[in-house]
Amino acid sequence: MERIRRLVLTLAALALTAGALAQTDVSVWFHSGKGPERDALAAQVEAFNAGQSEYRVVAEQLPEGTYNDQVQAAALSNDLPCLLDFDGPFIYNYAWSGFLRPIDAYVSDELRADVLPSILDQGTYAGQLYSLGTFDSGLGLYANRRYLEAAGVRIPTGIDDAWTAEEFDDALARLTALPEVEYALDLKFNYGQGEWFTYGFSPILQSAGADLIDRDGYQNAEPLTSPEAIAAMERFQSWFANGWATNAPAGDVDFHERQIAALSWVGHWQYNPHVEALGEDLVILPLPDFGTGSKTGMGSWNWGITTSCGVPDGAWAFLEFLMQPDEILRMTDANGAVPARFSAIEMSELYGEGAPLELFAEQLNTIAVPRPQTPAYPVITDAFAEAVANIAGGADVATQLQQARQRIEQDIEDNRGYPTD
Repeated sequence: MERIRRLVLTLAALALTAGALAQTDVSVWFHSGKGPERDALAAQVEAFNAGQSEYRVVAEQLPEGTYNDQVQAAALSNDLPCLLDFDGPFIYNYAWSGFLRPIDAYVSDELRADVLPSILDQGTYAGQLYSLGTFDSGLGLYANRRYLEAAGVRIPTGIDDAWTAEEFDDALARLTALPEVEYALDLKFNYGQGEWFTYGFSPILQSAGADLIDRDGYQNAEPLTSPEAIAAMERFQSWFANGWATNAPAGDVDFHERQIAALSWVGHWQYNPHVEALGEDLVILPLPDFGTGSKTGMGSWNWGITTSCGVPDGAWAFLEFLMQPDEILRMTDANGAVPARFSAIEMSELYGEGAPLELFAEQLNTIAVPRPQTPAYPVITDAFAEAVANIAGGADVATQLQQARQRIEQDIEDNRGYPTD
């Protein structure tokens, strides 16, 4: 009997080894995010590999700061992995350059109907879906209830009740006048000139009826120099000129730790430190309505299948696994972001109905504006961010927006309009 038992165990071990050898490797690259996010993805890779026998995900972590540069270099040398994660703004240039393949054929109607529209908007270029993300981002105003009440400032109750531009200016003046407040509005200029300036402040343009580019064809940036855009950015500049905001904060803690600012214009990622410091005094509000309704930024890291992938079905199998509601929550519980599917949002303790960050999820389903879906976006964001920095510093608004427009349109011209044929 012992010999038979050993033989059975040996045969079982051989079968497992043969199964492992029969698995097809699927190469995956992902950016090196925060520790809990890395740990969550590592657990997902392990769970996927253990849960089926056809594919084996081989994941490689790359530094976030140089991630895009490494992707570009790998693309030029035809050395991209099968499945790639990338920050939302880069997708359109990647797709136009031929690095990514459309995934419409893989996405069922059921899955598509359950995914936030912001995720689908972010992943769409030239009418085709190139990516899916397991989470999205939220942008809004955090407020100190104690200061709002002391200043006699109305507290909005939802998206349709956002402060008007005039109400917002009045609130900034009243809040700055409080003895405890050095400046009313923390705009997170400590993040530095870069993508934050576009993500965070282009909703001001869009709420005012302007934009970064003409989205009908993406061939000119006329909306950036429109009267609406100039007026909106002149208002933005006045916040600094009046001492209601600063473009040189001492650090990242003026709102929640030092409590010398009454409002913080930032995203979902600041919720934990804010609520830990303010508790029940923390209020979460939509951005102001600058003329055409409150708008908000959106977009985050997402996944796409490369054109050089020899096993796209395997890449999709892993992405489909990541898009399961339980796996989405595994990741968003780790990084605090907005779950990408309605079914996952319903189960979320942060974003579900009546939850503290419900507003962020609601905004992504109603008023979020995707960053321009064009390969010109890297130039658009760089030009606008430079204009924002200069405007905050007191430079002439119309001149700065005109210079940004010229730079954007020159890039479009240099690339022959970024043809899609």
